[in-house]
Amino acid sequence: AIEFTGLVEYLALLRAAARALAPLGSSVMFYLAAAVSDFYIPVSEMPEHKIQSSEGPLQITMKMVPKMLSPLVREWAPEAFVISFKLETDPQILLDKSRQALEKYRHQVVVANVLESRRTSVVIVTRDSQTPLSLSDEEIAQGMEIEEKIVSYLHGQHTAFIERKD
Repeated sequence: AIEFTGLVEYLALLRAAARALAPLGSSVMFYLAAAVSDFYIPVSEMPEHKIQSSEGPLQITMKMVPKMLSPLVREWAPEAFVISFKLETDPQILLDKSRQALEKYRHQVVVANVLESRRTSVVIVTRDSQTPLSLSDEEIAQGMEIEEKIVSYLHGQHTAFIERKD
C-alpha cells in the first residue's frame, strides 16, 4: 500500500512504483482500488484567499484527472497484472463500462461495483469472463468484508496469469 494526500503526489508515486517494479514482470500486481477522483482543480487555479459567500453563488469548473491506466499498462509496467475498479450508480451500464475499460486500457481485470451495494457485492470482469462475488448475510454478520473475497479471487487469477507468462 502506498499512502498519498493529493492527486499530484498519487500520480508521481504510481509512476515511480510502476517503474521500480517493472523489472519483476508478471509477478507484479497493481490493485488500483479507487480513482482519486475523476475531476480536480489544479493548484494554479485555486484561489489564494477564502472565497467570500457575500459574493453570491459559486460556480466551479474542474479539469479531468489524467487517466493513468494507459501509461501504466503500455509504458511503466507492461508485463504487470493490473486491476482497476469501476463504480457506477446505474447497474444497467456497469458491465458494459467495465468491458469498455478493459478494451481501452488493455489491462487484465476490472472489479465492477454499484455504489449502493459496493460493500457486499462486486463482479470481477475479465476479457472472457464475469464472476460475481458477494457476501452472505452470515458473512456480513461475522464482520467479513467483500475485499477478503476480492483479494482471494484475484490471488488465484494472478497466479494463473504468471503461469501463462512463464
